[in-house]
Amino acid sequence: MTYIADESRYENMKYFRCGNSGLKLPGVSLGLWHNFGTNNNFENMLAMCHTAFDAGITHFDLANNYGPVQGSAEENFGKIINGDMKPYRDEIVVSTKAGYEMWDGPYGNWGSRKYLLASLDQSLKRMGLEYVDIFYHHRMDPATPLEESMMALDTAVKQGKALYAGISNYDAKTTMKAMEILKDLRCPFIINQVRYSIFDRWIEEDGLKESASREGCGLIAFSPLAQGLLTDKYLNGIPEDSRIKRDGRFLKESAVTKERLAQIKALNEIAAERGQSLAQMALSWILRDGDVTSVLIGASKPEQITENVKIVERTVFTQEEMRRIDEISKG
Repeated sequence: MTYIADESRYENMKYFRCGNSGLKLPGVSLGLWHNFGTNNNFENMLAMCHTAFDAGITHFDLANNYGPVQGSAEENFGKIINGDMKPYRDEIVVSTKAGYEMWDGPYGNWGSRKYLLASLDQSLKRMGLEYVDIFYHHRMDPATPLEESMMALDTAVKQGKALYAGISNYDAKTTMKAMEILKDLRCPFIINQVRYSIFDRWIEEDGLKESASREGCGLIAFSPLAQGLLTDKYLNGIPEDSRIKRDGRFLKESAVTKERLAQIKALNEIAAERGQSLAQMALSWILRDGDVTSVLIGASKPEQITENVKIVERTVFTQEEMRRIDEISKG
């Protein structure tokens, strides 16, 4: 059956201008870091993308190494965007990144011009696209001159292979330097993708959140649920079907301490008082003050997307709620 997008898809989503650019992103974006790899069910991937777009999520976020195996998320998304979602390409923002190890040898990692531009060509081929909307350098490279990496992003834009340039995992100081370089090149740099959650506030401590807002750089937050800790999954300990048990690469069992579990339970009580799940409150918190343009969610089934998009209507917190959340999370 041919997919026809929901006609009311733009009615409930909120869209925010990305930095000083003309591009608006949905308050909630869909990340394809997990559950779009080789061993995942394609029909479920398709259903999640349909559900997301029907709910007004216009931004789909990828990277060259998403999978596993590396590149498979882009390949699977390519089948979707060139399948029954192809008529909606101009309504969709596709982003991808390069910066982590992708192939053997000295040219398949970090931030050299050779790696970044070759990787983008490979990503476009995997997705069957002529361009992506945002191309990111995925992480800071201590060995490659920043100018070289930024000039590679500029080349990608000037070649028409990307519409906007972005960076990811950059600290405040390096972000400001990157902005200066790209401004001089007249390259449309718009966004920094960073890890941010109630439990992980390094962008506040580093000054990035404040400086990005001041200088007109958009921010998009990944891991807003702290790899699942900020959900009801761990309220009663570590379940056997959790990501920790299946794959301990990103969240270690040692991270789920008695103290952390107590924090999760206390935060869950505040969420319940707000009429939200813990996950919904954690996502709402990211968007509370307008400094973050969009929050990236991951999903393993369509129903999770449907629940999480509701947060765009509940991003206001009282001073007392903020005080309690801060007290619990920093305690």
